[in-house]
Amino acid sequence: MILTVVGVTGSMSGPASPASCYLLQAEGTDSLGLPHTYSVVFDLGPGSFGQIWNYTDPTKLDAVVLSHLHADHCSDIVSMQVHRRWHPRGELGPIPVYAPKGVKDRVRGLDGFSPRDDFSSEFEFHHIKQGREFNVGPLQIKPFAAWHSVPAFSFRVTGPGKNGQAVFTYSGDSDECDTLVQAATNSDLFLSECGFTREDEIRGIHMSGDRAGRVAQNSGTSKLVLTHIQPWTDPEVPLKEAKTTWRGELEIARSGMRFEL
Repeated sequence: MILTVVGVTGSMSGPASPASCYLLQAEGTDSLGLPHTYSVVFDLGPGSFGQIWNYTDPTKLDAVVLSHLHADHCSDIVSMQVHRRWHPRGELGPIPVYAPKGVKDRVRGLDGFSPRDDFSSEFEFHHIKQGREFNVGPLQIKPFAAWHSVPAFSFRVTGPGKNGQAVFTYSGDSDECDTLVQAATNSDLFLSECGFTREDEIRGIHMSGDRAGRVAQNSGTSKLVLTHIQPWTDPEVPLKEAKTTWRGELEIARSGMRFEL
């Protein structure tokens, strides 16, 4: 599996990056038994769809996974809708979109679509449920309920790695909770949101660096990568916080980073 970081900024697009978007790719075979690179996008925050073009042809994406329906994680699905409906070579057909319940109404509301528009020519919607796994080619994706201000999910992805099966965990938006530890247990890479610092005392929305580090420590992951840092936050702050609770490999996510699992 190869993870490409497309967008990292928390809550909005930032001066150096679009908002949340991550491209996960793995080699497999298609329905005819031919080699195929499977490509899944996790979240489509503001400004992210255009940046995907720098890393892969968006017509070749196999699925979209939305962790929750806050605009900073899903609003560029409207750009994808335009791309798929009005592409010069004709409609591209529906792409599977795995998202919390209510996603169709959310897409309508983002751009003022008619209530009669069901997007059936662009999207094939699937509702995510806690613990109900789904597969995209060789990637097995298991959702875990996150602790956030709206229904949200974290994901544990198992797929082909450099040394057999590898595990990638994406927190989505979540505060520290038991299900997030479960999702990240013994993972090869834990991509963890870090929307807060210790100065932010509110709970049930985002993690500070020390809370993200504690989840990593308790899960036994091999590598912690912090993302979803607000554009007004110096990344060194959550990085230092995480080091107080996590002793393993640690990085700050930046657009264009590539991790081979």
